Amino acid sequence: MCGIVGYLGKQKAFPILLEGLKRLEYRGYDSSGISLLDEELHTFKKKGKVSELEKFEDALNSEAQLGIGHTRWATHGKPDDLNAHPHHSGNNRLALVHNGIIENYSTLKEYLVSQGHEFKSETDTEVLVHLIEEIQETQNLDLETAIRFALKKVVGAFAIAVIDKEQPDIIVGARKSSPLVVGVGEDEFFIASDATPIIKYTNKIIYLDDDEIVTIQRGKEVQIKSLENEMVDYTIEKVDLKLEEIEKSGYDHFMLKEIFQQDESIYEAMRGRINAAEGWVTVGGMQDHYNRIANAERFIIVACGTSWHAGMIAEYIFEELARIPVEVEYASEFRYRNPIIGPKDVVIALSQSGETADTLSALELAKEKGALIYGIVNNVGSSIARFTDCGSYIHAGPEIGVASTKAFTSQLVVLTLMALDLAHKRGTITKSHFQKLISEFELIPQKVKSVLSQAENIKSIASEIKSASNALYLGRGYNFPIALEGALKLKEISYIHAEGYPAAEMKHGPIALIDMYMPVIVIATNKNAYEKIFSNVQEVKARKGIVIAIVSEGDTEIKKIADFTIEIPHTEDVFSPLLSSIPLQLLAYYIAVMRGCNVDQPRNLAKSVTVE
Repeated sequence: MCGIVGYLGKQKAFPILLEGLKRLEYRGYDSSGISLLDEELHTFKKKGKVSELEKFEDALNSEAQLGIGHTRWATHGKPDDLNAHPHHSGNNRLALVHNGIIENYSTLKEYLVSQGHEFKSETDTEVLVHLIEEIQETQNLDLETAIRFALKKVVGAFAIAVIDKEQPDIIVGARKSSPLVVGVGEDEFFIASDATPIIKYTNKIIYLDDDEIVTIQRGKEVQIKSLENEMVDYTIEKVDLKLEEIEKSGYDHFMLKEIFQQDESIYEAMRGRINAAEGWVTVGGMQDHYNRIANAERFIIVACGTSWHAGMIAEYIFEELARIPVEVEYASEFRYRNPIIGPKDVVIALSQSGETADTLSALELAKEKGALIYGIVNNVGSSIARFTDCGSYIHAGPEIGVASTKAFTSQLVVLTLMALDLAHKRGTITKSHFQKLISEFELIPQKVKSVLSQAENIKSIASEIKSASNALYLGRGYNFPIALEGALKLKEISYIHAEGYPAAEMKHGPIALIDMYMPVIVIATNKNAYEKIFSNVQEVKARKGIVIAIVSEGDTEIKKIADFTIEIPHTEDVFSPLLSSIPLQLLAYYIAVMRGCNVDQPRNLAKSVTVE
């Protein structure tokens, strides 16, 4: 959730921290704040967007060369000025920013109150900084040691950065189950939740692991220790991230840019993994454990949100092509029951960020039970990427918009490639069918470009239904999860209540909702169930519903009775979700814009869910 950034160097800290927080704002935008340290500790924080910090003239004029900043997604305590980070210790010596949840904060707070501490906010974070203060003062410890002792008493997830007025050339950070990285520049250091606020200044990054504490100090090398006070060796990695990739590049919103990048991002997910001319598909991440994956008794896909929908589509694809049984689980539910998992299972984790807390916990459970863990993530060096036994990057590039678009389709590409690879080598499809499929699959990026060319038509349809209060999405087979995903997109960015259903289930309840005010979006590209879907459309029209149909090019039957149609190129049913999802992304986007919603930063949501 929340975003952390820190700077120590020779430049003025405030502009760097402010810009960094703007780049991290997709992680949370309820409130923000910055603490600067020169001879004194000065903190500026405010409810609302990061831009509110620009109103503090003292901060703008500060010459401080050290500071920490935070943009918040509220967990404990409502979004307001007092609950905004950074938080100070009672003696105003320390300032701390925090991403995560301190689960035992109530018990710690009771103890600290008994010791005379007074609290100004409702947050668990303020409890942590007071705990560090208590340990530091009673035991006369330096900052790093006090933090290490304090974190041993903490239960929960955290990424923190702390500064101390009595040690004005040091920032100390630590992490557990929440991401934190260090940037190493020329005579300057950075600390942040991810590389986006750092990349303008350096591409040299250190990824912290769980239960590690990092100390960055002016004029010295980075020092990393374990919570047991043992020195930790680390590697400085070069990140392949360009500044223009995290800017809007002329688009009104990041989401629109990312929708229109999908012909490229899908190609990048395929590149080097498929060659129809030579007749092969190879997913490198599977090779070291190929026999175990190919002979698995079952795949279990764990994911959250949009990634869960990608997993549902993958269930159809793996079972159809590779004939391997698949179960798809919400990671948040999987981890809190007692699932039956064994060494013959392969657990596939889907996560754009690679930091999703519930998914990480689900993987820990699966690994304990002996399953092989396969990760499919976007962010290089992320926690899931490092935890898994093997896996594949989707190579979608930075996705800044909170509502996932290109990461979703790139996940589908990698999952489809895995299924094709397994199907070919296991002999569950014929060679001729395999060749036909991969030849068609290579055409998908170009067909995506064709779908994107219909943006103006989709925008026009959006204007017709933008005032709806509810919407229904229907699909069959591969396109049922696309109905779920389309409904989710509309909900999360336009705040219109929407539900996705298997088309045949409409008669088992949802049909009661249909009237002249109800838009019903039908994904009707299936070749093998066309007549059934046509019947569903007729049932909606008989009840005066507004039908928006996604159809294959040249469709005439549904086009006669639907109110609006969006045509997509013909493709194999197994690949149709890659095309049918894109009109639904654009439809949700244009509706949200027309309703005046903040598309990139929808209310109450954050990009990376690193807390439960």
